[in-house]
This record gives sequence, structure tokens and C-alpha cells, in this order.
Amino acid sequence: MSKKSLLKEKKKNKKKDKKNKKDKSKDLQTFDKYHYYLRSVQSPAADVVFLRDTYKEIRKKPAKTLCEDFCGTFSISCEWTKLDKQHHAIGVDLDPEPLAYGKAHHLSQLNEEQTKRMKIIEGNVLDESLPKADIVSASNFSYYIFKQRQQLLDYFKNAKKRCKKDGLFIIDSFGGPDCMEAIEEETDYGDFKYFWDEDHFDPVTNYAQFYIHFKRKGEKKREKVFSYDWRMWSIPELRDLMLDAGFKNVHIYWEGEDENGEGNGEFKRVTEGEEVRAWVAYLVGEA
Repeated sequence: MSKKSLLKEKKKNKKKDKKNKKDKSKDLQTFDKYHYYLRSVQSPAADVVFLRDTYKEIRKKPAKTLCEDFCGTFSISCEWTKLDKQHHAIGVDLDPEPLAYGKAHHLSQLNEEQTKRMKIIEGNVLDESLPKADIVSASNFSYYIFKQRQQLLDYFKNAKKRCKKDGLFIIDSFGGPDCMEAIEEETDYGDFKYFWDEDHFDPVTNYAQFYIHFKRKGEKKREKVFSYDWRMWSIPELRDLMLDAGFKNVHIYWEGEDENGEGNGEFKRVTEGEEVRAWVAYLVGEA
């Protein structure tokens, strides 16, 4: 499994989001970093199907409300509202820039009825007054910004409070030996190249510095378009923290591999993982 799978560059998921990849009209002369991030990193249409199906599997009933923490441009929230007429979504993020982009480029693509089922909040995920939801989620490893155990525990405790009765807290994670060494990997998308750059990893603290670079065809490479100063949290650490935060059970969903050893975008509940160079998994906490 390569770093490509770590940021959800999965062939199967990308087929589901084919429209995003082939919409060349968005390749504007002015560089649109969020557009290229969506094309190379995210798979919101596949993500919401996993959220929906996992809730139904565990709770034996459909989820209606999703709160997307660290939502950025809230593409997942928009896809959630499009998935079912009964779905409502809440997006929460501190940064006004991606929120403004999401309103201009994603929210604007919803119809009037779908828009009424969206709520975007410029705020802190640690705010206890945030609305409750059937599913509270944090995607793209965004909570890795909490480097200290107490910080992450505080966030998990608040996520627990914000889950409705029978709610689930769902987060993704990644790791493996390949994530503990400096490496830059390039992926060619035809009209642009994407670079996932692990600049530094400290084995004493598990702190790591990552960058995303882009290079459009015929142009110079754009360095450090996105920057991530993270702590690499292990599954046992995360599971113990979620239990300490009050979640009753924590389930692990492990990504399978295709015939080439790449992540296939399919996650199954497991009690044991596999010895691989890099892995992606979801942790699901029952409130």
C-alpha cells in the first residue's frame, strides 16, 4: 500500500467521483488549490456512503444528521444532504477561508431544498454548544493537529457529548512504517501532478511535518500549498482515548487491498490488522 492510499487516492473511490476529476472547466488560469485538493485527496461521495452504511450496520436504523468537524470546504456535508432527502448536515471549522470557498463552490451547487438542510458554523469543535448529530465525524486526519493527549481527550469528550442517543463518532487514521520516514511521492493526474511530502518525523514525539505540492502541466511546481503539523496517533492510543472519553465500544474498520497492493476503498470491521508498510483505517465509537 502506498502513500497514495493514505490520502484516499483510491481508484475505486475516484471512479465514484469521476465528475470531479474530469471537469476540466474548473482548471482556471488562477490556481484553485481547493479544487486540486478535492481531485487528488478527497472522495466525498464514497465517504458519505461509508458513514451511512456503517451507522445502519451498527444501529440497525438510518442516520439523519451528520456533523462534519474540521469541515474545510464541507464537501462531505454537501454530499450527505444529496444522498437522502431525510439527511441534514452541519459543518464546523475555525478557518473562514475554506468555508467561504465551500459556500461559493459547493453550497451553491445544491438546490434550494438541499440548502435548507445545511448548517455551516465558523467555530471551534471544542465548543460544547454545537448542535448534536447522529454521526459526528472528523475526516482527512484533521484531528491530528491535537498533539497532546489531554487536548485530544477533550475533543473526544466533546464529540461524545454532541452525539445524539445512539450516535456514532467516526474518525479516520493512517500509519505504518512508511509514515515514519521522510519521503515525497508523486502522482500524475494528467493535467496536473500531486506531491505528498513527509518532510520530517520525530520518533520520540511522533510529531510529523507534511506538505502537499502541486504542479500543473506546463507550469512550475507550487510548493507547500498545504501544510500539516501533526502527531501520528496509533490505533491503540486512539481507541483507549475514545474509551476514556466515554464511548461504550470502539470498532476498527480496516481498508482492504486490490490486486496491486493498493488500498481498494473498502473497509471491513476487524479485531486484528495486517503487517503492511502503510494502512488506512476508521475508528467508530458508540456513544
